[in-house]
Amino acid sequence: MSNGYVGILSIELHFPEAGSLKDKRQHVRSAKAQLQNRFGASVAETDHHEFWQRSKLVIALTAAEANALERLMNSTERYLHGQEYELNVLERRIVAPGDE
Repeated sequence: MSNGYVGILSIELHFPEAGSLKDKRQHVRSAKAQLQNRFGASVAETDHHEFWQRSKLVIALTAAEANALERLMNSTERYLHGQEYELNVLERRIVAPGDE
């Protein structure tokens, strides 16, 4: 029996309308806040810091059951696909405590 699950989504976002790093930062801040508020996600920008139109985010989600986490991850991806930016999911993984 597991003590919970962690879902990890690694994504790239493309902001075609961003004309500066300041524009991009507004988009990234908004995306991170929405993910935290809507899904209880922990979010970190991990790459493409110097590019105006790209960002790589790693999103961590947790749930007590694997199927609940799967639904949460699906909802998160659906939400992101519905935004004004372009989304590319790079990696999707579920881990449980004790996994090696």
